[in-house]
Amino acid sequence: MPAINYTAPPISSRLLLALCFTCCNESGVRVLIVDDEKNIRLALSVALEAMGHDVSFASNSVTALDALKHDAFDAVLLDLRLSQESGLDLLGEILHLSPRVAVILVTAYASIETAVEAMRRGAFDYLSKPCTPEQLRQVIARVEKTRRLENRIAELESCVRSDPPEIDLTTKSPAMQRSLDVAFKAAESDATLLLLGESGTGKSVLARAIHHRSLRASGAFVTVSCPSLSRELLESELFGHVKGAFTGAHIDTRGKVTAADGGTLFLDEIGDLPPEIQAKLLRLLQEREYERVGDTKTYRSNVRVIAATNRNLQEAVGAGKFREDLFYRLNVITVPLPPLRERVADIGNIINTHLRFFAIHAGKPAKILSPAALATMQSYRWPGNLRELRNVIERAVILSNSDTIEPSDLSDHIRPDSRIHLGGEFTLEQIENEHIQRVVAAAKNLDQAAEILGIDPATLYRKRKKRGE
Repeated sequence: MPAINYTAPPISSRLLLALCFTCCNESGVRVLIVDDEKNIRLALSVALEAMGHDVSFASNSVTALDALKHDAFDAVLLDLRLSQESGLDLLGEILHLSPRVAVILVTAYASIETAVEAMRRGAFDYLSKPCTPEQLRQVIARVEKTRRLENRIAELESCVRSDPPEIDLTTKSPAMQRSLDVAFKAAESDATLLLLGESGTGKSVLARAIHHRSLRASGAFVTVSCPSLSRELLESELFGHVKGAFTGAHIDTRGKVTAADGGTLFLDEIGDLPPEIQAKLLRLLQEREYERVGDTKTYRSNVRVIAATNRNLQEAVGAGKFREDLFYRLNVITVPLPPLRERVADIGNIINTHLRFFAIHAGKPAKILSPAALATMQSYRWPGNLRELRNVIERAVILSNSDTIEPSDLSDHIRPDSRIHLGGEFTLEQIENEHIQRVVAAAKNLDQAAEILGIDPATLYRKRKKRGE
């Protein structure tokens, strides 16, 4: 077949544009078109919608800024001349309001000077009228690629800040394998998942793995720790707030529901969610709608929710501490994670992963675990699960003097011969020390350990310093 030369037409005909873009099937971005000419808005919208993008309109600066205040956009197609207004001036206001949005200036009055000035002021790109469908497709494709990279960078930064290293989900445990099978089958859907398990069993690691196996993998994975903030701050973190909503609210802030739009929102320890926020979460799950703190405008959300808890939510429902309707809305697909003491066959592999990681980060030579030390760790019940195991390995890597970690290098409470039990011939000081060691080993940090022990962090610090820890 002879080659066919084809020159893409300028954006002028709605029918021709629709035909040109019928075969395009790119993942959608949210685009705001700001142009005072109705025909241009219609032509651009037909092109973008045919590519699968979500399009909104504005004909002037007032409606454009109002749209940006009330919704999240990935890109803005901004006309350089809006009647008596300057698109360059509006560019600065848009970026001040939405720093992450990609602003693409579109104008019939193209010049090198204006292009340079637009880029200097923060424009993402610059198109001349009439632009071809291919030019428009390429610039929006670059916006999509940039957003994916930004989401990936944010996720990697989150991983770096989180407790390292993430656990390999390879398992020899039949119970864990059943849970993984259910989780990864459900990953392909948008169904809400509820991950159940004791603290430290790897619920956040599994949630991230589900996200990466889902159709939303190119979107953001956003975590909200439900017990970490007061009710007011948690509500703001989830749904966002408008300027003046409360003391200290100096600017409009988008919440994590907005940040996770098109991706996954992970609600960690949802059993601690305050009752006032439970109703708002139920609305988000049922109607895909929410409101920011201090705002009356309703926003739409395209987010997949994965929740996790170490609590028995059915008991919480019976006690009136958790909404029954929310429980059933969350309990679409339940994935139980077995505690580490029921995954004895996996302990060796998990330990080896941590040994390599902490040796590198501590600048130590590679270390191995002696058979006796492995047996000691396999016989321990691990009340703090994977988190406690990680802490024990990190301590052993740092403090051991040889390349082989022996039982003597492990924390005292891990070794059977040093296990203190109530009713035995031990002093109160010994029992207190043992209890503190176990709680600290199982807790995320000293603040959480102090809260569990019912003492302030300063007191806990002094007690540990007195014992030389």
